[in-house]
Amino acid sequence: MNVLEKFSTINTLIFDMDGVLTDGSLLVYSGDDWIRKMNIKDGYALQLAIKLDYNIIVVTGSSSVPVAERLQKLGIKQIFQKVIDKKQFILALLEKSGTSSSQVMYMGDDQPDLPLLSWVGLSCCPADASRDVLETVDVITAAKGGEGCVREIIEKILRIHQKWNLHIDVAST
Repeated sequence: MNVLEKFSTINTLIFDMDGVLTDGSLLVYSGDDWIRKMNIKDGYALQLAIKLDYNIIVVTGSSSVPVAERLQKLGIKQIFQKVIDKKQFILALLEKSGTSSSQVMYMGDDQPDLPLLSWVGLSCCPADASRDVLETVDVITAAKGGEGCVREIIEKILRIHQKWNLHIDVAST
């Protein structure tokens, strides 16, 4: 199956947090507060995909209350933090819904993402992912993590499904 055919079966989009939804930078202050940066265009695309009934999941080994709050405001209900084995976690989650690997796109950027990237139907990463990830995935976005890579892959999926130019109201948050 070629890459374009893989796009056509996708209905579940799973994203890592740091290095994908954020740029991977941390501004460290005293205490446990770390500040991360996200891209508003990614937020728009996530909201649009949700309104078009795509299943959106965020799975991360880290934890951030502010990022989770932002994702919830965008309409994402499935946000899983402090996940050690992402592949086993996602396999168990998707087994309940009967979702097959061919229906799943995953975007990750580093070593902990490799097992899940090798299982999904469509594996993606941002342009600045680790070397091993870059050598593994089906699609490398032109954008870096936290700089529109999520928007880029969602737009590509929606265009292939002929859903990108539908006029759907989405808040700019």
